[in-house]
Amino acid sequence: MTPGEVRVEGERIAEAGTSVKHPAEAEVIDLGDRTLLPGLIDVHVHLFLHPGAEDLQTVQESVPQRTIIALSAARDDLMAGFTAERDMGTEGAGSADTAVRNAIDEGLFPGPRLRVSGNAIDILGGHEDANKFNPAQHVLSNATYANNKDELVAAIRQQFKEGADFIKIYETGPDTVRNGQLSTNYQYTEAELRSAVEEAARTGKRVAVHATGEPGTLFAARAGVASIDHANQLGDETMRLMREKQIFAVPTFTIFDYFADHAGTPVQAAREHTMLDLHEKEFRKQIAAGVPMAVGSDVGPFPHGTQAREFALMVKYGMSPLAVMQADLLNGAKLLGWDGQIGALEAGYLADVIAVQGDPLRDIGALQNVSFVMKGGVIYKK
Repeated sequence: MTPGEVRVEGERIAEAGTSVKHPAEAEVIDLGDRTLLPGLIDVHVHLFLHPGAEDLQTVQESVPQRTIIALSAARDDLMAGFTAERDMGTEGAGSADTAVRNAIDEGLFPGPRLRVSGNAIDILGGHEDANKFNPAQHVLSNATYANNKDELVAAIRQQFKEGADFIKIYETGPDTVRNGQLSTNYQYTEAELRSAVEEAARTGKRVAVHATGEPGTLFAARAGVASIDHANQLGDETMRLMREKQIFAVPTFTIFDYFADHAGTPVQAAREHTMLDLHEKEFRKQIAAGVPMAVGSDVGPFPHGTQAREFALMVKYGMSPLAVMQADLLNGAKLLGWDGQIGALEAGYLADVIAVQGDPLRDIGALQNVSFVMKGGVIYKK
């Protein structure tokens, strides 16, 4: 709507429309012809990671050092317009993300409102284990080990004890492409994943999985996870179940795009571009099949505060700008458990408001240049 006005009282929106009440004591902020939007949502971030050798930073940097880096990353994301995020594992920093979330909630540091998972869960020798190091050095895994149903339940209970809002499980890896098809090992059986989903549900919480392809993605869909992150290749039955159960796919194109453009060798670059090309082709199938989408970038290995590129890539690979915005604001709010609280400029919603120059429904790239940020009624960028 044009013009657009939002009246904020405390941490919430009191009124929004073409014209709202202007109490005499109110501060008026005129943003000119900029477009007002709800704060952006990134449902797949790694606050405890930064560009560089991911396996080395988790070994060389102490948890206190990584926590300080995470607070800086959270600030960068907020200044880029991301007012709500889901931190998908500290990669070896345990439950330090609980402290980051709480410090932000208490107003000690600027950052998005967060849902955190603590350490992700993985099998011995799995995707996040220290597989490439000298075994005699006993380098720790970047995730928490769980090798069967009982260990999964125990790990989940420990994560919740330490403050996790949800559980992140590595379900597939490593990935290879053979004859134009993705091949990836599953890590947990359908029954094991179902036990994890049931244990999380016992306390009203949910499970997200790192899963790139079959059969792990099918096991995850059957088990009833909340989201399948990366989702490079989904079978017909998996897509049907995700549509039926409203399980969100989170394509994380930006990380694949970044790795393809920053590969260390020509061979690695070719592999990453092949993975990205396959992901694009499969993504178009998923859109056509009606798989529900949410927007997550996997930011961390590439610089925090730059992840709005994910919107542009999702448009480039087949979604309309409107559909991407709906995936971000509506589906993102649902996935984070804040539907009815964030993702819209409506009375009663939290006052998470950003402004950009131009209309993102015409040029989604406008979201990469946020000039105003308010979260919970507090202005962080003006």
